[in-house]
Amino acid sequence: MTQTVKTQVCIIGAGPSGLLLSQLLANAGIDTIVIDRRDRAYIEGRIRAGVLEQGTVTALEEAGVADRLHREGLPHEGFDLAFDGDRHRIDIKALTGKSVTVYGQTEVTKDLFDKRFEEGQVFYFDVPDAKPVDITSDRPKVAFTHDGARVVVECDYIAGCDGFHGVSRQSIPADVLKTFERVYPFGWLGIMVERPPVSHELIYANHARGFALASMRSETRSRYYVQCDLSDDVDEWSDDRFWEELALRLGPDAASKLETGPSFEKSIAPLRSFVAEPMRHGNLFLAGDAAHIVPPTGAKGLNLAVADIRILSRALIAHFRDGDDHHIDTYSETVLRRVWKVERFSWQLSTLMHQFPENSPFEKRMQRAEFDFLSSSEAASRAIAENYVGLPLD
Repeated sequence: MTQTVKTQVCIIGAGPSGLLLSQLLANAGIDTIVIDRRDRAYIEGRIRAGVLEQGTVTALEEAGVADRLHREGLPHEGFDLAFDGDRHRIDIKALTGKSVTVYGQTEVTKDLFDKRFEEGQVFYFDVPDAKPVDITSDRPKVAFTHDGARVVVECDYIAGCDGFHGVSRQSIPADVLKTFERVYPFGWLGIMVERPPVSHELIYANHARGFALASMRSETRSRYYVQCDLSDDVDEWSDDRFWEELALRLGPDAASKLETGPSFEKSIAPLRSFVAEPMRHGNLFLAGDAAHIVPPTGAKGLNLAVADIRILSRALIAHFRDGDDHHIDTYSETVLRRVWKVERFSWQLSTLMHQFPENSPFEKRMQRAEFDFLSSSEAASRAIAENYVGLPLD
């Protein structure tokens, strides 16, 4: 027997994108159902980004889930770029009047889950076979099996917030969907450690041996990365080997302040730039990693997803509250204009700060010349700062 459930918006994906969309729509009195192939504990436990643009903070405030963020988050007014030991601070506060906040994506997800459960949100977890159907009709559906029973959710719209490997993007016909991709020839080896950060602001470093990043999640928990080969096995990287490599790449000044210790999380992540067009087909919308991926250089992944959700929620609220479909009809075009600008920034910063195996001596000198130009030009530094704090939604 098939159980049919009705809602206004069916959201596939219970990560921060799907949860935020559900909350913003709930605040406007719009009903949603949220589906995910994993359970809550798994979703909350994923280690992800930690630098929030001002617009992301605003979105979480509007959602009513920013209290803990404001208590525990770390406001940052700048960050350092380092090149072969030379450092240049990008003073984002002075250059843009804005700042960013360090607050882990894991914590954002927990805050959103707490709020949605408190308000009685309907979830279906552990659903590995969800499939959007009839997406070009007036009543699209999502069909799946839950606890051994067949369930069909009928809705007005489907929001695909289910990530790069999710089913939503795959539901758009191949003759409609266009994809654009750049896979980078290296990865990031990252660790988490219960030690104070080496610097009160982030340090992005380009060294002859590869990129390094000194980041943090709190005043007592640090997140560090080093560029590594994609073929590397994480088990080959002992903590001692990691600390040696990080200290070398950050330079002697930062290394002298580095507090080492046992890592409690260690993983290797590949880097890619990816965009899918369009981000709407029929009554299915894509948002976040379902539609685009950016390399983590510049901390844009979560922030770009939140911007999508802010634009999508505005469109859906205008439809249900005012009968105005302008923002729905222009959603894909509006979002993609911003997506490509953010992709450009992440690609630019990645190109500047990493060692590429195929780079010739000329290209290495171009990286150095770009760093020197940034260090000497307020206008160039301002352009970096404007992108780092977050571009306007439109």
